[in-house]
Amino acid sequence: MNSTLGCLGNALWFILGGFVMGLVWWMFGVLCFISIIGIPWGRACFVMGNFTFFPFGKMPVSREVLTGQPDVGTGVLGTVGNILWLIFAGIWIALGHLVSAAACAVTIIGIPFAWQHVKLAALALCPIGKTVVPAAVAQAAEEAATLHGYQKQK
Repeated sequence: MNSTLGCLGNALWFILGGFVMGLVWWMFGVLCFISIIGIPWGRACFVMGNFTFFPFGKMPVSREVLTGQPDVGTGVLGTVGNILWLIFAGIWIALGHLVSAAACAVTIIGIPFAWQHVKLAALALCPIGKTVVPAAVAQAAEEAATLHGYQKQK
């Protein structure tokens, strides 16, 4: 039942605006790849663009939380990358998602879509160091990271 609702939600989302915002992410990804130095940002754009096309049933999660180990994108360089991203592209994509959220929130049926746009707007501000996984995997990874952090403190 839950996967059926997710599939229906994704189909409606794609038709009613997810396609456009996914293309915006991909457009920024292409621009990043053209610049050569922006390839890490471009890769993140394509991952988040795919997520934007069909977001229901998936969640973004930090790669460090998922794998239990830091990497280049989850450390200091990832933070610097997110700051640069925020200045050059993140604000614009986030604004696009917020405008889309406002348009969706006009109707009661559009409220879940508006909420999804708000979550994507927050993600647009700092996507470096994150990946997209099924919601159950993200929840399990976050619970394991919380448990590991609790055991580490003891």
